[in-house]
Amino acid sequence: MLVRKLTRSLWSTLRVEKRFLASEPVKPATLDKDGLELAQAEALDKDICLLVDEKDNFIGTATKRECHKVGPDGDVLLHRAFSVFLFNKRGDMFLQRRSSQKVTYPDYYTNACCSHPLYIDEKPEEIITAARRRMNHELGIPLDQLDPELFTFMTRVHYHDPGDGVWGEHEIDHILFFQSDVKVKPNSDEISEYCFVPKAEFNSFLPTLEGPITPWFNMIRRHRLKLWWDNLHRIKELAEPEKIQKFVDKK
Repeated sequence: MLVRKLTRSLWSTLRVEKRFLASEPVKPATLDKDGLELAQAEALDKDICLLVDEKDNFIGTATKRECHKVGPDGDVLLHRAFSVFLFNKRGDMFLQRRSSQKVTYPDYYTNACCSHPLYIDEKPEEIITAARRRMNHELGIPLDQLDPELFTFMTRVHYHDPGDGVWGEHEIDHILFFQSDVKVKPNSDEISEYCFVPKAEFNSFLPTLEGPITPWFNMIRRHRLKLWWDNLHRIKELAEPEKIQKFVDKK
């Protein structure tokens, strides 16, 4: 019991110490006319996302802004995304808090990296290529440490969440696992705090978080995370990349 209390105390201390670790100190945000941070607003119109049908077939493009704007009826354009779950070699999972400057789900806690493949050079970007690009940008991980062979494409998840009623999500999310010891230097425009959480401490650590968790991370947590985390040593055997899951909670 004493050891467990000490462990939790150390984790609490560690979390506070790493709350604002980022590539640069957090600077006051410069806002556009809509109240959005300038870099985030620029990405909304610059990034071209991939529209898909319910079978994840590419059917067209739209800006990131168009893909996340909630319509009057609550609809959001269905588009392709990815979510990376990062583990170190000990099996601890990387957990981050999204920057308060993010347009969607600011200050929410989530898994390591959640973003979109883009339409680049007149063609859809590959998922692993997009994941490496964003992990380098958001987490500061050098590209030479992001070996494409270390990614495991676990499955796809189709979900819809209206967010705050203005900005939301409707994605077919490609779930990727990546396990390696990498150098992390987060970008403060994207991430405000982070830590690696041991599996044995995860359930007790969640109630100590100072904000909600993202809907996609929560779905994986409820429906698949324990199974996959318990089996990191044989994770490729559990991969079902051909499937598109629609998780439904029992009432």
